[in-house]
Amino acid sequence: MQYRTLGKTGIKVSPYCLGAMMFGAAGNPDHDEGIRIIHKALDAGINFIDTADAYSRGESEEIVGKALKGRRDNVVLATKAHLPMGDDPNQQGNSRRWLMRAVEDSLRRLQTDHIDLFQIHRPAPDTDIEETLSALTDLMRAGKVRAIGSSTFPVSEIIEAQWIAERRGLARFRTEQPPYSILNRGIEREVLPACERYGMGAMIWSPLAMGMLTGRYRKGEPQPDSGRARRFPKQMSDERRLDAVEQLIPLAQEAGLPLAHMALGFVMAHPGVTSAIIGPRKMEHFDDLLAASEVRLTDEILDQIDAIVPPGTDIGPLEANYNPPAILKAALRRRSMADRAAA
Repeated sequence: MQYRTLGKTGIKVSPYCLGAMMFGAAGNPDHDEGIRIIHKALDAGINFIDTADAYSRGESEEIVGKALKGRRDNVVLATKAHLPMGDDPNQQGNSRRWLMRAVEDSLRRLQTDHIDLFQIHRPAPDTDIEETLSALTDLMRAGKVRAIGSSTFPVSEIIEAQWIAERRGLARFRTEQPPYSILNRGIEREVLPACERYGMGAMIWSPLAMGMLTGRYRKGEPQPDSGRARRFPKQMSDERRLDAVEQLIPLAQEAGLPLAHMALGFVMAHPGVTSAIIGPRKMEHFDDLLAASEVRLTDEILDQIDAIVPPGTDIGPLEANYNPPAILKAALRRRSMADRAAA
């Protein structure tokens, strides 16, 4: 395994990061299998694990914690907070009040005394970023967190956070965790260049486009009865995405690669990507993904991919992405009826 530096932190991480989202009730409830997958990943040289408090409401962190007993010192451990962890409206978000508690809860579930990379899972428009960075800075000074990062932040908020940190003398985000795949290339325009400019590591999620780049989802064929198809119905049945997959499949076949392996080789070819998060649910999934670790796509193949999905473009919806309030709330995009006319 060849290791890369995580931004400018000096921390060395594997190009594959083991994502633990599918460990627990929301994916695979078998704790023993989750532990075996983690151990196999560590034995293969993967030293980077990413989870979040919201994954199966803490169960994922508990599985990771059990798996790392006796091996914690050799692992770069990342987790996240922001998403709801209870019915109380203050058990979520990016406030100091919540983040201080969220870190303590994650430390307990992970059975460790520190988190190597603590990330803000999504932006919170109702919370001043200075409030968030101030809390994270205190957690770093207390030794409970080693580095901090953002996840799925728009480029404007990535840059704003960097400026606020500099002007206020606060710790700054050292990583960003954006979605990136052949079907979702929008971050090539600004997010990845901004990460490179500010020395941030990019650990990308969903390199297989939520499973669409496995070849299981085909145009004109019955869709698999999967949890993701039920959770993201518009994304998994989008005609534009399915059309692109139909063009990518023969390209992968000509290259002698499974579609999933070509998809992983694509994201790993971008110089702005530090690690690609692979999130297996079962051991056979992990074995297949690990087999792609030596794939190196030629310029010819990358050019052909560019012809199918142009650089910097997203095809169809990505329902798990972040949408700001102005997109989600029509009232923020529409003037009152009395003000809509020019005269």
